[in-house]
Amino acid sequence: MAELYDMREEAERVILVAVSTDDGDDTEESVDELAELVKTAGATAIDRIIQNRERVHPGTYLGKGKIEEVRGRAAELHATGIVCDDELSPAQLRNLEDALQIKVMDRTMVILDIFASHAVTREGKIQVELAQLRYRAARLVGLRNSLSRLGGGIGTRGPGEKKLEVDRRLIHERIGQLKSELENVKRHREVARQQRDRNCTVSAAIVGYTNAGKSTLLNYLTDAGILAQDMLFATLDPTTRTLELPSGQKILLTDTVGFIRKLPHHLIEAFKSTLEEARYSDIILHVVDVSNPQMETQIHIVYETLRQLEITDKTVITVFNKMDRLTGDVILRDFRSDFQVKISAKTGEGIPALLETLEGILRSRKVYLEKVFPYARAGKIQSIRRYGELLSEEYTEEGIAVKAYVPAEIYGSILQG
Repeated sequence: MAELYDMREEAERVILVAVSTDDGDDTEESVDELAELVKTAGATAIDRIIQNRERVHPGTYLGKGKIEEVRGRAAELHATGIVCDDELSPAQLRNLEDALQIKVMDRTMVILDIFASHAVTREGKIQVELAQLRYRAARLVGLRNSLSRLGGGIGTRGPGEKKLEVDRRLIHERIGQLKSELENVKRHREVARQQRDRNCTVSAAIVGYTNAGKSTLLNYLTDAGILAQDMLFATLDPTTRTLELPSGQKILLTDTVGFIRKLPHHLIEAFKSTLEEARYSDIILHVVDVSNPQMETQIHIVYETLRQLEITDKTVITVFNKMDRLTGDVILRDFRSDFQVKISAKTGEGIPALLETLEGILRSRKVYLEKVFPYARAGKIQSIRRYGELLSEEYTEEGIAVKAYVPAEIYGSILQG
């Protein structure tokens, strides 16, 4: 009988490494998050080492003494690699690997790896490959050693992998192709957006820190059926669904990729076409996980990311989610938003209040209309039903008496003709 071999890939065992430059910084919390990222990428964090320094070492990230400590711990714990909590320069990556003689990765590599494994649609895959290639183009020399040292695992998966050993010229050619493909996607989005504008459809983008419950909320409201798991970046590709409100008004909801500390610049660039849905939306639903101890920091990071993406001057509803997990008194407020609602997307608590808030916003964008339409112009009622909110209609001898809210864009045409 032939001998059977266990072909399962052994989970990588990594040590998390960070540099704290200030007593009051959030390095500990950032490393906690890095541990979650590593877990999502399929590896195991077996230890963490944080060095206190006035600034990150420009050549090796860590100081000489701390490098010796990491090398000793890696040997003692049989680690397969280390993951640094910042994006390393090509020189830092190369020098650190030479000093440690072990695979070295940074936070950006791990995030890109997760995105590579979670991308499903053609657009998502293009965006991930573009981000990977931009990151790796600048690091070909630094990466070459680690790639030859270890063939699989974090940082080597996904669409970009096949391009790693080709020269920089070919990588830049591929980047050009991908950018062209993304431009086509962008044009398709623009056409769809113009169609929405013609239909006077209001759109809302669901944004928030990763794992705040955005997908769970979209699923609850629209039965979207998208993956919603208790893990970072469970969903990557944007999903748009129509939500019909109790009054019959309709609104488009789009789930977007979650934000995170130190979101790599390459990703923000690559995912701009997806996040443009947020830029061109009328309403921002900012979902916040109230059960997370880092809630205030996460709120700040979301606003900062929106600012980087030039998404400003929107009507913002802060949706304080996971109220079912809240124990004790916590002050929930967001002075930067226009409305605040407390909900649980899991149990449905507070959802009626959220729908009422959306209805109020939609109504505020419309003009109140009270008019009697002759029966010969009964077709106007259909336009009101389709684009506005019909409050009442009464059939009289003179015609149809209507009370309604209609979009300002079509108010004039409804009155005429």
